[in-house]
Amino acid sequence: MARLCVLSYHTSPLAQPGTGDGGGMNVYVRELSSALARLGHEVDVYTRRDGPTRRDVELVEPGFRVHHVTAGPARSLERDALTQHVGEFTDGVAARFRCRGLPDAIHANYWLSALAGHRLKHDWQIPLIVTFHTLERVKADTFEAESDDRAFQEAALVACADAVLASCDVEAVQFETLYHAAPERVHVVPLGVEHAFFSPGHRPQARRALGREVGADLLLFVGRLQALKGVDLALETLVELLERGRNSTLAVVGGPSGRDGEETVHQLHRRAAQAGALARVSFVAPQPHQLLSTWMRAADVTVVPSRAESFGLVALESSACGTPVVAAHVGGLTSIVDDGVTGYLVEGREPSAWADAVERVLEPDRATALSNAAVLSARRYTWRRAGESLVALVDQLDCAGLVHC
Repeated sequence: MARLCVLSYHTSPLAQPGTGDGGGMNVYVRELSSALARLGHEVDVYTRRDGPTRRDVELVEPGFRVHHVTAGPARSLERDALTQHVGEFTDGVAARFRCRGLPDAIHANYWLSALAGHRLKHDWQIPLIVTFHTLERVKADTFEAESDDRAFQEAALVACADAVLASCDVEAVQFETLYHAAPERVHVVPLGVEHAFFSPGHRPQARRALGREVGADLLLFVGRLQALKGVDLALETLVELLERGRNSTLAVVGGPSGRDGEETVHQLHRRAAQAGALARVSFVAPQPHQLLSTWMRAADVTVVPSRAESFGLVALESSACGTPVVAAHVGGLTSIVDDGVTGYLVEGREPSAWADAVERVLEPDRATALSNAAVLSARRYTWRRAGESLVALVDQLDCAGLVHC
């Protein structure tokens, strides 16, 4: 049995994905921790207390606990403010170590957690595994730079981590080319999907359950509403389809996120009104994770127009539901979407090219073939398999010396 300390400093696995800082990482930490607990391992997740009523420890299920550590004010903070309290968070986790004993390994999620994990590793001589989820140098290449300091810190963390987890081969190459990571310390551990929830179903019934029009095309966007996720392109694709005379609709499931989130939402509403498409767009509040499957089963196609994506969990979950994906040809999406087989990958951000891909998906015979292939492809991905890979890595690190830096 392994004992794992999982660091998720800036967002809790108990938080609602789709708004604020909550997204695929929340799902990743929660589902992977659950899978590890169900395999018989002990998992303690440490996150920053973001509300005064949070209990110190919450038992999610046997073997899986979430610890709320006081670090700064007990409220939500902007990302820049969070950096000021990493040291306090690290001290709080160390205090729990003194009470509970040492874990076999530390698994840090995102670079802020890795800063804490780096100090804990050296103070307590514990192997450090890091999953970055997003990389500053990748974002700078494909969208816009956030912080030179963050890129510098990430590079130092990559150099000192005992293992870096990549979600796919594309991300592994990014670590090696952009951060000069030692190949032997980069391990590909794909994410999973909970097939009990995300599985094929009857589209008309899913539409009726959601109160959606059965006869219209339904495009689906799921994610945080921010420029990086490209929700504006999802809307422009709908506008293009309407101009072509299609009876199309778009459901946008998610909430504003980051400094540009609220402005992104305002721009979407203004653009939809300007194009006369406001009645064809539904803005849906973030949904509990398992309920997203109903939206995916209801949709004809899920659009994932992200400017950068390390993996693309939404694309995988949509595929598991039998709903083909039209996605940007970036990052991990290229490993999930088999172009022309399970969905389509689109180069560039021209709405007409995206509308062309959507129309190909909507062809009845092709839609059936894409749907069947997507379901079969998604079956390869399970959280249990991801958990087994992580535990095997912990065993491997236990037999090796720590990387010193």
